[in-house]
Amino acid sequence: MKRKSILVLIVLAILVAIAGFLVIGHFPKGDEAGKESNTSVTSVTDAQYKYAEYASMSPEEIVDSLSPEQKAAQMVMPAIYNVSVKQMKDNDYGSILSQADHIDAAAWRSLVDEYQKAALESDAGIPYIYGQDDVHGVNYCANAVYFPHNIGQGAANDEELAYQVGLITADEAKLCHMLWNYSPCIAQSVDPRWGRTYESYGSDLETITKLSTAYVKGLIDGGLVACAKHYLADGNVEYGTGEKDNIDMLIDRGDARLSDDEINELLKVYQAQIDAGVQTIMISHSSLNGVKMHENKEYIMKLKDEMGFEGYIASDWESIQHISASSYKDQVITSINAGIDMLMEIERYDEVIKIITDALKSGEISEERVNDAVRRIIKVKKEAGLFEDPFLEKSEIKQKDTGSLEYRKVAEKLVEESLVLLKNDSETLPLKDGMKVYITGPAADDASAQCGGWTIAWSGYSEKKIDGVTTIQDAFESYADDYGIEIITDKNKAQDADVVLLCVGEKTYAEWEGDTADLELCGALGLSENRNAIDEAKKLGKPTVACIVAGRNVIIDPEDYDEWDSVVMCYLPGSEGKGISDVLCGCADFTGKLPSPWYGSIDQIGTDKNFLEYGYGLSYGSGFQPKEEPER
Repeated sequence: MKRKSILVLIVLAILVAIAGFLVIGHFPKGDEAGKESNTSVTSVTDAQYKYAEYASMSPEEIVDSLSPEQKAAQMVMPAIYNVSVKQMKDNDYGSILSQADHIDAAAWRSLVDEYQKAALESDAGIPYIYGQDDVHGVNYCANAVYFPHNIGQGAANDEELAYQVGLITADEAKLCHMLWNYSPCIAQSVDPRWGRTYESYGSDLETITKLSTAYVKGLIDGGLVACAKHYLADGNVEYGTGEKDNIDMLIDRGDARLSDDEINELLKVYQAQIDAGVQTIMISHSSLNGVKMHENKEYIMKLKDEMGFEGYIASDWESIQHISASSYKDQVITSINAGIDMLMEIERYDEVIKIITDALKSGEISEERVNDAVRRIIKVKKEAGLFEDPFLEKSEIKQKDTGSLEYRKVAEKLVEESLVLLKNDSETLPLKDGMKVYITGPAADDASAQCGGWTIAWSGYSEKKIDGVTTIQDAFESYADDYGIEIITDKNKAQDADVVLLCVGEKTYAEWEGDTADLELCGALGLSENRNAIDEAKKLGKPTVACIVAGRNVIIDPEDYDEWDSVVMCYLPGSEGKGISDVLCGCADFTGKLPSPWYGSIDQIGTDKNFLEYGYGLSYGSGFQPKEEPER
């Protein structure tokens, strides 16, 4: 009798398990769910996971259902290489960030979804949001479209293209299941010695406002969570005031010493972002009039209390550790009480959770402050659709993979418009049919230098070849027949050329690594072969077209400049080198203008004196007739 009863129970248990499996589904690995939906994890049964219950609840109701520890966990974002899937299942962190490796969209989907599955299976069951610095396209994904950096977009000054960049970045980011983009950087570029100059649209606040809001609208319309940064005055810091805690920075993270009127002008840029619907704002590493922004409650709370910002505010990379509070505990408490909602604490995230929960008990952080932070975080996630579609199964994604020809053509158009013609003596440009062109210089065939920092790696890729990137030389060689020219790259045949195309530029860098004392093209941050290439071109005695591939207006030796017949500022054009070859060969005219003054010496910085003024840029002239661009 007992055996029979046991057998019946076993059969019933098996039937229940099978039924549950059929209802609940499972989580396949990789792209088992199919490429059409661009998901790597199938849907889960709503009834079995809290996120489905949350979908019908308000953010306030969700917050009320959470324990203090669960609330605190929503307020942190560790780096992906410091947190395990098990930790996510145990703690359900609000966000995860940073680069994983040189991987493609399918690998990104698998990785992001693995952590999402763990978050949904946690006790809190709140979907997390993956954050990334996709500052010129989805620049940590292999074979994605990499647009010109913001400084080049400022030179192009095309509002519609800025919107398209946002839409395309959103589409390719969704292919990776990365929904939170730490972009745009809306800094005002004041001193080109700053290592983040290329992340700025330039020095004109009106242009910055116009382009950044268009871009944000594109991101949002495309389904991403945008992040305006770095609040406030990160590009207005003074040379010599750079942060000195662990690294002696020249200017980055320094002090912006501004009047109330100057501050109000910068606040208008953020007000435009808020009015455009930006969902998150990231605080600057820098100081404003001697006060670190990560503890500047007056200006952080101004966003919420006076400017109508309803999203959440995030700290930057471990930046709370550089405020005035003496202990880590006090740094966490101070920054949260100042109004920061989510802390980017790469390694000490679990410690932050404990500090917050202990501070709630002691009254050092109020329950109201934590509830407001978590409510804002959950509100943004809900509006992004994460509670209804955490694996992006229902999300509208236009392309099946990154790097489509359609998107590359948009980037190529932006490259064309970003080029600034500084000089064109004897109408050396456009290159004429039948010309033999000798291509030389360290930036001619270097994808890393062409894309700059924030490409595959933080300070730029270590190799000269990058998947999906067409270098300047690649483009000329691929389309030479269409252009009606002959390309020479062998220096032993250089004397046969009619014209020299000299490509020089800067090393790759990011943030303080790009701070420079000399700002010279052949200085500390210039490509090491610049000087040799310039001298070689001079010895040839041929007409020379110099292309400068750099993240800012570098100081050029007047003798070199005088030797060159034509000079083109390319900034950091990204993956589509054909945009450069098309313009130089007369398939399109130059329309780019300098987005900030070009100083002729360090002494001119901060004065009304300059080598070339803001807005300068030549064209081929009224009689120019473009020839047909070659098809890709």
